[in-house]
Amino acid sequence: MSDDPYRIVIVGGGTAGWMAASVLARLLPPHRYAITLIESDEIGTVGVGEATIPQLQLLNAVLGIDEDDFMRATQASYKLGIEFVGWGAETSRYIHAFGNTGRPIGQTPFQHFWLRGRRLGETAPLDAYCLNAAAAYAGKFARGPAAQSKMLGGLVHAFHFDAGLYARYLRRFAEDRGVRRIEGRISHAERDGETGDVACLMLADGSRQTAELYLDCSGFRGLLIEETLNTGYEDWTRWLPCDRALAVPSAARDDITPYTRSTAKRAGWQWRIPLQNRIGNGHVYCSAAIGDDEAAAILLDGLDTPPLADPRLLRFTTGRRRAFWNRNVVALGLAAGFMEPLESTSIHLVQSAIERVLKFLPNGPIRAADVAAYNAQTIFEWERVRDFIILHYHANMREAPFWRQCAAMTVPDTLSAKLALFRANGRIERVGEELFSEPGWLQVMIGQGIVPDGYHPLADAPSDADVMEFLTLIRQTVGKQVAGMADHAAFLARHCQAA
Repeated sequence: MSDDPYRIVIVGGGTAGWMAASVLARLLPPHRYAITLIESDEIGTVGVGEATIPQLQLLNAVLGIDEDDFMRATQASYKLGIEFVGWGAETSRYIHAFGNTGRPIGQTPFQHFWLRGRRLGETAPLDAYCLNAAAAYAGKFARGPAAQSKMLGGLVHAFHFDAGLYARYLRRFAEDRGVRRIEGRISHAERDGETGDVACLMLADGSRQTAELYLDCSGFRGLLIEETLNTGYEDWTRWLPCDRALAVPSAARDDITPYTRSTAKRAGWQWRIPLQNRIGNGHVYCSAAIGDDEAAAILLDGLDTPPLADPRLLRFTTGRRRAFWNRNVVALGLAAGFMEPLESTSIHLVQSAIERVLKFLPNGPIRAADVAAYNAQTIFEWERVRDFIILHYHANMREAPFWRQCAAMTVPDTLSAKLALFRANGRIERVGEELFSEPGWLQVMIGQGIVPDGYHPLADAPSDADVMEFLTLIRQTVGKQVAGMADHAAFLARHCQAA
């Protein structure tokens, strides 16, 4: 590197832009890097994700953010999992909870003993063996020592929060650490005539900004990654046919449930995300199956508190850029692609992309090998998350035409292989560094009505009585642990109540 600072320009603010700015400002030596973020107050942001998965705790820890302060600033509540209503059969209900479900015996995963127990007459659902699930349904919460269990591994939490407030919170963090914010609208980008790289950004006021590396956080527009570099887009509508969402806030409730809810509807699904000051609601749907007015009526009819605004429409095409890093541009957030927020992965995909930018950060010129490795790892992550979301649609037993079409579709080979392995003998193999763990796949597959034909033969080693005693002990341990936890709303009021 030369003595001049390496310039990184972030195009766009919002959650993606300010997350990137905060992490880079926190971890990169300021005398060697100059970080600039350009955003315009004239351009709104799309807050598709107000619910997260537990990995956000790692980002907060890296930034040194105090959890209670973060919770107060973003009107946040805790999240222990996602409840799915009507996704298997129309009357079904299950929860994809964080943390462990049961515990293994030796090297044999828990589900094999639970499957054997079912043959012996055990009727308790899988949820009954999961500490997070039981606490969520009981409206309880704990953290620190009170959340730990020697047998079960302890409670694992994520967050519900206001994405706009989170971006504002991170903006303060980043600017305090030297990030320069430019208020302005980018009119266009110019490319280098020889290399094809982005050479500079032209702002509406006539000024220009240059950098060695650009992070495109410009949302669906993809100002640099698509409008300038024509990277291309891989459309996943054939597997995930929903293409619109309506979002509306509704009044808060005193009982703040510590989980997200997703309820299947006629041609899509409705989310419910409880914050301290309101409830976030939305209806994701397929516009080929129902119109916008009917979708809005379904959304409003499904609210459990009065709406606080009119529904806001969002159009999208599920999929990804053909390359996430192209020349000297890396796309983050909605500029990189879109997957509906069914499993609250939107913010995590930004987080993991930022971690990967740091991993492959150039030391001098951008090298093709680094770009190729970045793209390969990002494509793998996106496609495995895609498969997990497709699973919910494909493994359904609903009768509406939209759902019958989803059940009949040909799924990606990677998902087909995972389903076949589980249906055979209850085995789940986590491939590489794919995001979702074995307990997550287990809960969704069982919750959607997929029951394996067999189980691992080592689950037959204990006697019938020992297997039943083992299952009973886990359920009792879950119940005892949850009974000692605090009410979730009371915990928020005591530790991190927002203004």
